[in-house]
Amino acid sequence: MHRKRSTKIIATLGPASSDLAIIAGLHAAGADLFRLNFSHGVHADHQARLTAIRAVEQSAGAPIGVIADLQGPKIRVGRIMGGGVDLAAGSAYRLDLTDEPGDGRRAPLPHPEVFAALEQGMDLLIDDGRIRLTVKRSGADFADCQVIAGGRISDRKGVNLPQALLPVGPMTAKDQADLRFALDAGVDWIALSFVQRPEDIAEARRLVAGRAAIMAKIEKPAALRQIDGIIELADAIMVARGDLGVELPVEEVPALQKDLVRRARRAGKPVVVATQMLESMIAAPVPTRAEVSDVATAVYDGADAVMLSGETASGDHPLAAVKVMNRVASQVEGDPGYRKFMDAEHADPEATSADAITAAARQVAETISASAIVTYTTSGSTALRAARERPPVPILVLTPSLITARRLAVVWGLFCVHSADASGFTDMVDRACRAAADCGIAEPGDRLVITAGVPFGTPGATNSLRIAWVP
Repeated sequence: MHRKRSTKIIATLGPASSDLAIIAGLHAAGADLFRLNFSHGVHADHQARLTAIRAVEQSAGAPIGVIADLQGPKIRVGRIMGGGVDLAAGSAYRLDLTDEPGDGRRAPLPHPEVFAALEQGMDLLIDDGRIRLTVKRSGADFADCQVIAGGRISDRKGVNLPQALLPVGPMTAKDQADLRFALDAGVDWIALSFVQRPEDIAEARRLVAGRAAIMAKIEKPAALRQIDGIIELADAIMVARGDLGVELPVEEVPALQKDLVRRARRAGKPVVVATQMLESMIAAPVPTRAEVSDVATAVYDGADAVMLSGETASGDHPLAAVKVMNRVASQVEGDPGYRKFMDAEHADPEATSADAITAAARQVAETISASAIVTYTTSGSTALRAARERPPVPILVLTPSLITARRLAVVWGLFCVHSADASGFTDMVDRACRAAADCGIAEPGDRLVITAGVPFGTPGATNSLRIAWVP
């Protein structure tokens, strides 16, 4: 089932989308990958959803990627007397390590690592930024603050520290248990929350040990200060706009989104734009015009994938949300201006034979009006190079590795087929033509541009280009 668009759609599964029929419907409506959110649910829930995804994959005959999104460290205030109290702007308020319930003068914050990182003048944002405190004085077990933006502080509300580099890693004991489960279950991507530095990716890669690809969620201002190093070490990034919009002024997020997409595209790494894309569709059957424009902007920027969260996990209209996103992405990609945007941000090839062949494939495909570029890959590196070129035709990926095919499902423009590797040039052409015809990408008489590595089956050795006619 070849999609008539290049931008991929990720749907988050949850209580509204757990049974086999709904998951099959989401895939048929346009979802290319599914996200399992480990901030909610138990392992049995995620296993049941993953089993259903693999059943849909088997039925559809197309590889489906699965993302396990780890919760990451959550900093929260402790218990508040009576469930909550109102804080007035301008008043003094203390946060400390004591276990006593909070009141109108103080609240427990059971995170010593926070106090170790605080400095005078830093802000603490509580309840998604609804309450803002500024640190006036702090020590190893307390912080005396002034309330800048008041409101009701209640039990277990989350705390964000936009200016602090916290001395904590991105994985808690819960995350490590979730990671072990996800890897044993066979997920394709690990989405890593709370990334602050490149070392966080290196540590995660040590724990994952090659059993899944790593997607760095960019949600902390600290990550932006070392973003190139993070992109270099990660296999993909996710622009997590919800948390970025809490920890940074909201007006800065659109420009950051564009910058992150550009950086990832230049590096040849997939980039996902996420959070609140069709938020109103959690309750409403149609989106707002602003939400449609938001999705369209991500597509025009050249994002590899756009993601639905609560819209499909807990919303009232999960199928409608995927259909809307599918229609918007398809409409944008049909706009003549879309191709101009893709070409304007076109990355220069690296000085390697593989990059030279891939860049040439794009140019040849345009020159001869080929129906598709067909690439053989084992590790996925050849397919990633082809996608970085953002060609105007589909990229058909033939790979003997089902694991590679599933991981590549997130990448712009790739349509992956699990297929045995070619045994020679004749077999290479025959398999490419047959797969392109079977998938509906090409018809008899159409031309294909085929890239592969010789000897066949050698990872990362793309060194040949052929033009073929579909018989």
